[in-house]
Amino acid sequence: MPEPRPVIVGVAQFNPRTAGSSETPEPMEMLARAARDAAEDSGAPALLGRLDALAVVNILSWHYQNPPDALAARLGVSPARKIYTSIGGNTPQYLVNQFAREIAAGRMRAAMVAGVEAMYTMRRAGERGGIRWDSALGKGSPELMGDPRPGTNAYEERYGARMPVQIYPMFENARRAHHRWTLDEHRERLGRMCAAMTRVAADNPHAWFRTERSAGEIATPSAANRIICFPYTKLMNAIMDVDLSAALIITSDIEARRAGVRPERMVYLHAAADATDRWFISERANYHESPGLARAAMGALEGAGVDVGEVGFFDFYSCFPVAVGFAMDALGLSPADPRGVTVTGGLPYAGGPGNNYVTHSIAAMTERLRKNPGSRGMVTALGWYFTKHAAALYSSAPPERSFVYRAFAEPPPGADAIEVVENAEGPATVETYTVEHDRAGEPAHGIVVGRLAGGARFFAGVPREILSAMEREEFVGRRGRVRAANGLNLFESA
Repeated sequence: MPEPRPVIVGVAQFNPRTAGSSETPEPMEMLARAARDAAEDSGAPALLGRLDALAVVNILSWHYQNPPDALAARLGVSPARKIYTSIGGNTPQYLVNQFAREIAAGRMRAAMVAGVEAMYTMRRAGERGGIRWDSALGKGSPELMGDPRPGTNAYEERYGARMPVQIYPMFENARRAHHRWTLDEHRERLGRMCAAMTRVAADNPHAWFRTERSAGEIATPSAANRIICFPYTKLMNAIMDVDLSAALIITSDIEARRAGVRPERMVYLHAAADATDRWFISERANYHESPGLARAAMGALEGAGVDVGEVGFFDFYSCFPVAVGFAMDALGLSPADPRGVTVTGGLPYAGGPGNNYVTHSIAAMTERLRKNPGSRGMVTALGWYFTKHAAALYSSAPPERSFVYRAFAEPPPGADAIEVVENAEGPATVETYTVEHDRAGEPAHGIVVGRLAGGARFFAGVPREILSAMEREEFVGRRGRVRAANGLNLFESA
């Protein structure tokens, strides 16, 4: 008997702006619409009745009592497993990876992954006095999947490293210094990469922002494009203020044929990998690379027996430019590579629907591979701050080997552990940094991560008077002194 091979057979995306909706439906209805459309896309809608698992990606914009149970009720199905995830942009690909393992082992017939966000409608409703959606949908409690640990610790947060907009820029500045680019060279590189992404979004019917922008427009600060945290302008940041939903169905090729799915609708999952980096950013070996991302991406390629040059399409997680940059570094890709970095346009332009972007990217990749028979595509995903990673290699051609899954656990504490100092004193060198701006576009707060002479690491604030200089000059590698005052470290440049 042939072994089952995991395949994506149905995908759908819903954007009320392009769907002709006069107003955004409530999130559960958006979920149900995407789910039904994914079943129709497969050409075998009866697959909904064969689902062994229905998973809903963690929803940030609205709380339901039991989202997967509520969705199952809307669809009129009764899967054995009703799953809800922890927070993390890696979770859609992580779910697909885990379901693919079950399907390849013959333990699961079919599963659905679905997600939704309605941040755009929620924010505007709040401005008008609130919204009236039913929170009490679903019965009981769902099965939970994913690592629920918070992404930052109290020490990091004490210095303002609390949110993605404050943390990813520190990785970006470290990457710039590692590659020895000047600030101007770096800004130009970011602008060119992001401009290319906007061209993809402009051609994507499901994108939230279908506007092509120039590199100069994206990279140049202005009243409409203020610096959020150096070096990122607003147009380089993921935009969560969207109303979007997406769903996909994964099954085996055997089950798909049994259900009547045509061969040209099937996109095979050749190999997949999950990885975890050292959990908190203060514990990382450096800030110019992500070992976990590299392990996940290379693990998927090696599991499929494919060289990166044989991949036709990529969708790298793109919450901020550095996420794309680290993926390109890990795979040895040039910025001039004609294959590009996204099939959607990315989180800043296609839209960043909370944890659910990768459901959209898998859907878009599936459609791209169907249109290019025999082609291969890679999707990467990450959660928190280069903390949780997932990757997979897809193809419209059947694999020549069995499905391969690899998992790379968080490195255990060991001799390479870095000492982090609560109260730092003495000569110090900057490892990385960022400058946060206020809504008027003015520098307001600085974060420095540095090392003492003996190698211990510290986080610190900086005097307000040097914030502007930190954006004009390269501060990675800058020497100075750090001192503790009133329970906080303060770095002063030499």
